[in-house]
Amino acid sequence: MTAAEQPTPQSTQQPPQSPEEREPPRRRSREISDAQTMRAFAHPVRMELLELMRREGELTATRAAEALGESPGNMSWHLQTLAKYGFVEEAPGGKGRARPWRLVSVTNRFTADIDDPAANAAGNALADQVLNRAVQRHHEWQEVRPGYDQEWRNAAFLSQNLAYLTPAELVQMREQIIELFASYSDRTGQGERPADALPVHLTAFGHPLPPTPAGN
Repeated sequence: MTAAEQPTPQSTQQPPQSPEEREPPRRRSREISDAQTMRAFAHPVRMELLELMRREGELTATRAAEALGESPGNMSWHLQTLAKYGFVEEAPGGKGRARPWRLVSVTNRFTADIDDPAANAAGNALADQVLNRAVQRHHEWQEVRPGYDQEWRNAAFLSQNLAYLTPAELVQMREQIIELFASYSDRTGQGERPADALPVHLTAFGHPLPPTPAGN
């Protein structure tokens, strides 16, 4: 048995943490490769609900229903489904639809095994949902952009590029982008961000292209 595998002596074991004692969600990330969990996430209402919880913090089914224009019963079902797959958990206080829920993790990273047909299909469906939502969000921004001041209109951007990269270089770029996004992920509380900060939608993706007939 290696040192890493040795059991902790009984005298130093710590009791299980209660929900109140757990690390704040903004400090946790999660790796997901399970097909069922990806399918549970890839639902437009659940994605909206998780983003709402990211922005508002703990929510009851009733408050979520009011914010998203859904029924409390429908929100309760979606929250319980998200809890089943580890995305949210009950917070202390309240009962029934007055029971608050909170995020388990802020950052979720999804990886689909292409050799597993179920996981590959679930990953593709999730990617389509994420990209469709990103396009919808950009269309919505174009419609409301005139209502923002000049500083925000100048700050918003859309960028596209073509680069020749090795797999290792693409991984390095991916990790740099993820790290940059994560560096701003601890601003969910109003006291943790500049007073003039607004929520900003960020999406990034990169993938190989088929070569031209000349091989370029």
